[in-house]
Amino acid sequence: MSSLSAVAKAMVAPGKGILAADESTGTANKRFAPLNIPQNEEMRRKYREMLFTTPGFGDHISGVILYDETIRQNDSRGKPLVQVIAAAGALPGIKVDTGTVPLALGGPDEKITEGLDGLAKRVDEYVKLGAKFTKWRAVIAIDEGIPTHRCIHANASALARYAAICQAGGLVPIVEPEVLMDGEHSKHSLVRSFEVHEWTLKHVFEELSNADVRFEEMVLKPSMVIPGQKSGQKAGAREIADATVTVLMRWVPAAVAGIAFLSGGQGNEEATLNLNEINRVARERKAPWPLTFSYGRALQQPAIGAWRGDDANVKAAQAALAQRAKMNGLAALGEYSPELEKQPALVRA
Repeated sequence: MSSLSAVAKAMVAPGKGILAADESTGTANKRFAPLNIPQNEEMRRKYREMLFTTPGFGDHISGVILYDETIRQNDSRGKPLVQVIAAAGALPGIKVDTGTVPLALGGPDEKITEGLDGLAKRVDEYVKLGAKFTKWRAVIAIDEGIPTHRCIHANASALARYAAICQAGGLVPIVEPEVLMDGEHSKHSLVRSFEVHEWTLKHVFEELSNADVRFEEMVLKPSMVIPGQKSGQKAGAREIADATVTVLMRWVPAAVAGIAFLSGGQGNEEATLNLNEINRVARERKAPWPLTFSYGRALQQPAIGAWRGDDANVKAAQAALAQRAKMNGLAALGEYSPELEKQPALVRA
């Protein structure tokens, strides 16, 4: 087994998932503002340190996706945050895309992700800073007339080039083709979501194969197959799980190290419940890969709400994070039930 394959397997270890803490400065500040948390670098650093020093952090968290600002920061005692994460039993990773811009000649509101220029040099630097894996997010929107073939092909090609560069530089790539679930179009049904997921994954893995990306040394971070949040259509957890597992088994090679779902704006418990049902269906169908989580807001929201920038609230915030991590860890094993949410969160001293 190669070193990258070992890292990829550790990222999707049983009962563990990935904390996405790679919010840009602007996004982090937007989450601070409603809670009256000062919007500055020091408060962002304190917040991330609070998360990463949660007692038992590595029990259910296998890795942390960081933002460029965070991977360079130290904790309050001068210890690099990447070392804090490693000491907690998790792997530090880094977001390497530079965000999205409008896609030239694409449909309305279609985006392409940038960041390939100079990526190899940045990968070299991140390896020296202690990163073990990377992440690149592509976004595919569903609306009238979109997505277009141009959008799916361009983003699949960029994901493949990114993954190849990262593997060559010694980092495991998380490949994230997100089919957005926040569309308002009434036709954004479960069926339409399935069709777009199928179209997207087909192209992504064709491009990954063409780029000679080693599937054993990558992790896929897909969205779940869900109707648009504002479409007026609903689907139960079993329907979502059936559709999601079906599309993955059609288009994701068995050699892929693992799959870590994004939450995509789902509610905290909703994301956990759907992950749990997906694992149950996957077990029934003998899916070849571990299926876990790579959540941002669905892990952090209770913690930041409890913290509110006040040192006196650190223990409560850490207990909130530990609870959500534990619930999602159980869901990654297909062992979650909503009744478990009623149990008080316990954080080791």
